[in-house]
Amino acid sequence: MTTDLVNKAGTRHPVPTRAGDERFVPMAARIGAVAAEHAAEHDRDATFVRPAYEAMRTEGYLRLAVPAELGGLGATVRQVCHAQAELARHDGATALAIAMHQFNTLTLAYLRRHGAPGAEDTLRRVAGAGLVIATSGGSDWLWPETVAVPDGDGFRVSGRKVFCSQAPGASVVTTCAVVGEPGEGAEVIHFTVPLAAEGVRIEETWDTLGMRGTASHDLVLENVLVSGDSVEARRPWGEFGAPLMTAGAHFAPVVSAVYFGIAAAARDVAVAQAAGGSRGPSAMAGLSRVHRQIGLMDARLRVAWWALMGSLDELGDEYACDPPAVVTMMLAKREAVEAAVEVVNLAMDLAGGRSYFRRFPLERAYRDVRAGAFHPFTPEATLSYAGRVTLGDPGVSE
Repeated sequence: MTTDLVNKAGTRHPVPTRAGDERFVPMAARIGAVAAEHAAEHDRDATFVRPAYEAMRTEGYLRLAVPAELGGLGATVRQVCHAQAELARHDGATALAIAMHQFNTLTLAYLRRHGAPGAEDTLRRVAGAGLVIATSGGSDWLWPETVAVPDGDGFRVSGRKVFCSQAPGASVVTTCAVVGEPGEGAEVIHFTVPLAAEGVRIEETWDTLGMRGTASHDLVLENVLVSGDSVEARRPWGEFGAPLMTAGAHFAPVVSAVYFGIAAAARDVAVAQAAGGSRGPSAMAGLSRVHRQIGLMDARLRVAWWALMGSLDELGDEYACDPPAVVTMMLAKREAVEAAVEVVNLAMDLAGGRSYFRRFPLERAYRDVRAGAFHPFTPEATLSYAGRVTLGDPGVSE
């Protein structure tokens, strides 16, 4: 997304940092340079951003959020957000794809701190064996229709999972299934299964408006054996319980940073265009309308970043993944996503008709940023959930 025009004009939007927050930003920028080189190709062909993942392996980005004592880089949630925002400036699809791995890694680190069995082993595999974690949580998280049939001390699972980002580059998928018939009173199991397991296959269905390089294909599970040891949690069907709250509280900030980064890069392109870049001052630079639009883009980006960082500060280091925490993080995500859409729209308006051409970076940003509205919680669902919790609802029902 970052162009020579932006670099020459020196018009990059500054991201406020606290000491240490920017530690992994240079790494993300190096990976982003690789991603940007291939981004148009992956967007055009809807192919997976594999060269960027190879760069991530080389740099160690896949073990970013693994605790240092387990062989990782020990990044905090704040540091992951800063890195993800930088990566998204270069290519939104790459940043969104790896966001699914990063939030799952942060979730595992949280679970390990709270004594969850198996979390440490998986984190060690991420750090040592390059394990990449995908998820199907955005498609059927509350009411899965994938069916688990008891088989000894385990289950046989069959069904289809959609929106499985980075499926071609993942090692395992963390997902869920209903035991028996879906419906009230049924039990849901949460488990992880290798993508190389017998009965698991990728069906290439990802042909979408934006985020095309994420390769978020369907995963088809046909009589897949899930051992009892692989079952990580259980909950009632339709309940927004501890497993989903824990995932959601870590998903929201990491994904928020992605959409912020896309919007910040779009803003940079538009501002550089208005400034004139290496050609000298542009006639646009003297227009009060242009001044206001730039000011509005900067205001929306600042407030979105304040919301994200402020939400993390509000939770603190010893946070609990409960309904108040989910409300805090989802409200920040709502602000980031809605601000990102508005900023990209403003950037296109400022850049004018050239932004309608596919070869101009704002066209892809326009399409990519709209994916943010579909991640759970959606912006409207966030407001409804926040209101319910405020009025005393426990926040665990459908």
